[in-house]
Amino acid sequence: MDKNNLYFHIHYCTHRETYEDWKQKHKKKIARKINHHELFLVTGGKGYISTENREFFVEKGMLFYLKPDVFHSIEPNLSEPLTFLSVHFSFICVNFCNDKWNLSTEIEYLKFPTMQKFKNHYPLFHIFKKLVETWSTKLPDYEFSCRMILEELLLEIHDNLKRQDTNYSSTLKVEKIIKYLHENINKSITLKELSDLVSFSPSYLSRTFKDTTGYSIIEFFNKMKIDKAEALIMVGDKKIKEISELLGFKDEFYFSRLFKKIKGISPKEFYNKNVHEY
Repeated sequence: MDKNNLYFHIHYCTHRETYEDWKQKHKKKIARKINHHELFLVTGGKGYISTENREFFVEKGMLFYLKPDVFHSIEPNLSEPLTFLSVHFSFICVNFCNDKWNLSTEIEYLKFPTMQKFKNHYPLFHIFKKLVETWSTKLPDYEFSCRMILEELLLEIHDNLKRQDTNYSSTLKVEKIIKYLHENINKSITLKELSDLVSFSPSYLSRTFKDTTGYSIIEFFNKMKIDKAEALIMVGDKKIKEISELLGFKDEFYFSRLFKKIKGISPKEFYNKNVHEY
């Protein structure tokens, strides 16, 4: 699942700043199962949350990711009731290929842990609070705004997890490689050249790059080149052969085959469809 192709729908958001009536409403453990996703950020109080055969003692700054159709339970501490922010949402994967939109409705999960305790949860808290407040006020276009804020929230969670990852230094080196590929998009680059750049062995770099991006280095570089080719074709002032040479391809026919493999149509067909008609 490519996180760049996800489209989100928010069901509802909740902000429990005070929960004095918890004692009256919930005198015992609450067990439930929902058919959508939930992110649950603890902002105060105490209690226990159980899910997927694990029990967590709840503390401020903990973020829970509750998956669809998985039983979980909350056991509050009645003397110090929980306060939290939560968002309930669903998503589908949307792909555009061969001039067609393809929707995947199979249940997918975000690659977040069930629980994560953040060392610095304040950036997360402020984005989450903005999301819930925007949802609650329901000003014009609030649903669109909330989807944008949810994506911002997910990005912050992803980046925060990355910063806490023991392999963060490897991730930084992968980002260095990607920057180098951008700067040398018109060249042919060897794996040894890239390994020397970050002081990794070729095999370790290949494995780390694939684990981080989901693509092999050559797949990523080719996709980068073809995306650039698409933009150059749209400008309409260069021939296909010129664009091929500009991006470091010695064989125009190989370039055309690669373009069709990635984009679903040949460069000439893409030109005729998007430029020539106008």
